[in-house]
Amino acid sequence: MKTLHKTLALIALASSSAAFAAVDFDSFDTDGDGVINQTEAQVNTQLAKLFDDLDTDANGEISKEEFSKVQ
Repeated sequence: MKTLHKTLALIALASSSAAFAAVDFDSFDTDGDGVINQTEAQVNTQLAKLFDDLDTDANGEISKEEFSKVQ
């Protein structure tokens, strides 16, 4: 069931025109260090909610590779 909820949430995030219409990885990576940390993710409610699911290596950051799986 958790996998179903995760999948549906990722689909909603990826298809949400309001969430990612004119937004790319670099617009979330505000400090330019090449990753999105939890503080940076807070600017987008959907991204903040899915942060742990997107952070597949559980290092506390979302890499470009991890982020690209949503788009």
